Amino acid sequence: MRRLARIRLLPVYLCGFIFFLYFPILLLPLFSFNSGATVAFPLRGFTLNWYAQLLQNATMIDAAMNSLTVGLAVSLVTTTLAISASRAITRYRFPGKRPATGLIMAPLFLPEIIVAVAMLLILLQIGIQLSLGTVVLGQIIFCLPYAMSVLIAGFEGFDRSLEEASLDLGETSFGTFRRVTLPVVAPAILSSFLLCFTVSFDEFLLAFFLSGTRTTLPVYIWGQLRFASKLPEVMALGSLMMLLSITLLTIAEIARRRAEKRVTAQGGPHA
Repeated sequence: MRRLARIRLLPVYLCGFIFFLYFPILLLPLFSFNSGATVAFPLRGFTLNWYAQLLQNATMIDAAMNSLTVGLAVSLVTTTLAISASRAITRYRFPGKRPATGLIMAPLFLPEIIVAVAMLLILLQIGIQLSLGTVVLGQIIFCLPYAMSVLIAGFEGFDRSLEEASLDLGETSFGTFRRVTLPVVAPAILSSFLLCFTVSFDEFLLAFFLSGTRTTLPVYIWGQLRFASKLPEVMALGSLMMLLSITLLTIAEIARRRAEKRVTAQGGPHA
């Protein structure tokens, strides 16, 4: 009886959990279409003026371009580094393999504000001026564990006999990697790239501490929250960022599932 009661209560718990988690987020786009400047019920009316004002905000557009530049740079460099590291971890045995993997994954478990403050102090001590470049450097360290998690799974599911066949046919090691390995793990690479871009684009703390005078979009939003009159415009901007993040994460998840299906079709990882 107790087990049956728990099973019946599970849907109620799940619905309550989803409501608690996502209902505040759903209010964001709802109030972004409100014609009133205050965030309160009842809504005064429907309007697109807040979205139209975003297109006329030069400061916001500049911050968006900064975030786009940082996101692309972080995604490209992080994914490239993660490809090399993931292949080494899944293919070879070498001294210090486990400690090295643990150090790479450490930012997942460290408080982000501690990492941001530590990087700020180090950069100031060695005389590097804060800029978008320092934001890219900090976010590469922060995003690398996410990329590694995706790509390690992709390389572990790769059929090594394909590489062996390519080498037996006379192809070089680099040619085999370029012509055989990369195309097979391409869904994992794409998933890693999109995930890193999403994390970088939405990241606030590292950008806040390391950006200097160049602001990214999350830092710009933080600054605008001090002004009550800017709140509807911020909610419109937040809605667009949320839509972009959901879209990119959906594409990344589709790519990851396709990679898993490809591994399953190959019969799983081979020794």
